[in-house]
Amino acid sequence: MESNNSYWQENLRLILICLVIWFVVSFGFGLLLVEPLNEIRVGGYKLGFWFAQQGSIYTFVGLVFWYSSQMNKLDKKHDVEEE
Repeated sequence: MESNNSYWQENLRLILICLVIWFVVSFGFGLLLVEPLNEIRVGGYKLGFWFAQQGSIYTFVGLVFWYSSQMNKLDKKHDVEEE
């Protein structure tokens, strides 16, 4: 029973980390900090515009892969991995 609680606590921690990063990138960089970031140009595009249009999507995809790898490690740690 303690192992189940530990597993879900660690799983929820990973989910919270993903949500915080996604919020900061999509809402923070894409909306709140768009003007200061627009002073920086990457590949000819304003960085604030890039975060609003593509950066949050790339971050989301990266977070999906990171979460998947972390969950695979967590599954092995708690001996619940799929075969």
